[in-house]
Amino acid sequence: MCAIEASRRGRRVIALDHAQRLGGKILISGGGRCNFTNLGASPANYKSMNPHFAKSALSRYPSSRFIDLVEKHGIAYHEKKLGQLFCDGPAQAIVDLLESECADAGVEIRLATRIEKIEKLDGPEPRFRISSSRGSFECRSLVVATGGLSIPKIGATGFGYEIARQFGLKLVERAAALDGFTLGSEDQQRFGGLSGTSFDSLISVNGVSFRENILFTHAGLSGPASLQASLHWYSGDTLRINFVPGVADLFQWLMERKASGDRSLVRTLLSQHLAERIASRLCELEWRSELPLPQESERALEAFCRKVQGWGLVPSGTVGYGKAEVTRGGVDTDELSSKTLEARKVPGLYFVGEVVDVTGWLGGYNFQWAWASGWAAGQVV
Repeated sequence: MCAIEASRRGRRVIALDHAQRLGGKILISGGGRCNFTNLGASPANYKSMNPHFAKSALSRYPSSRFIDLVEKHGIAYHEKKLGQLFCDGPAQAIVDLLESECADAGVEIRLATRIEKIEKLDGPEPRFRISSSRGSFECRSLVVATGGLSIPKIGATGFGYEIARQFGLKLVERAAALDGFTLGSEDQQRFGGLSGTSFDSLISVNGVSFRENILFTHAGLSGPASLQASLHWYSGDTLRINFVPGVADLFQWLMERKASGDRSLVRTLLSQHLAERIASRLCELEWRSELPLPQESERALEAFCRKVQGWGLVPSGTVGYGKAEVTRGGVDTDELSSKTLEARKVPGLYFVGEVVDVTGWLGGYNFQWAWASGWAAGQVV
């Protein structure tokens, strides 16, 4: 995106990529359909040490701009849920779109190019020399769009962070994000046997909540709600899980059932809102009574309902960069201009996309940040 915009302004642009093929992350995203943006993308959907940093780029290049580009190329798409836009066909269409736009703008792309050294040259104006496996290049503007550490099997590395360190830029601590949680052995035993079972949930951590599905796995938790929560979770934090988010007050609902003369078991009633396997396991752990509802202690029942609608879990960690969708953290936004993405103390050096400490929610937000930040830098490089 940055290359396209810069070249349209008459700049001579070369895009160097160590990969053998273009757009590896695009090709595997969205189950191969590429969730290329989100209709509701706004700064509120991003995690950063500076929550205001993304405002400038996102406001100047909103999701509607990229949708226009998709429609220009005749790519069929659909909204899956929550504003998430996916290609009807393979994600290759988005790679083809970008490659075509690059070609039309006159961008030169060189794949399988390993960067060996970057030097800042002395002189009155910014100049950089890049030594590579395919020769040496000099430029006035150097844009780092190398992404993060997530999914190393398709070529992800920490190279962008190394460049930032080389030029004295601060980094925000990195962590795997939009990733599943692993649980300690005790919690794995408590929820053993539920692997493969999913449920509608409200999951909360550090003041942020998400209402989507959670999936129990052999190692812990996955599913969209878990992935969303991982973006805001730090080691040692407690997750709060509402197993019955569709009922405002589970205890009050049970009292209404009791008043109506319902003599069902609590486990049976809980199964009206949860998969029977999950309801049974929660009762095995915290409610072993087999009495009819009218004979149960209301105080004990109220405590159990609070537990079910605010279950606390402390994950042992996340699955890791091998499966994480993104990397949280990166180049500190204090080091960059929010308008141009240029390093404040290194004129001519720019950082865009995931390498920056701006990380979006699951659902097309990270691609939208890539398009917007690349576009913003492309106006000035």
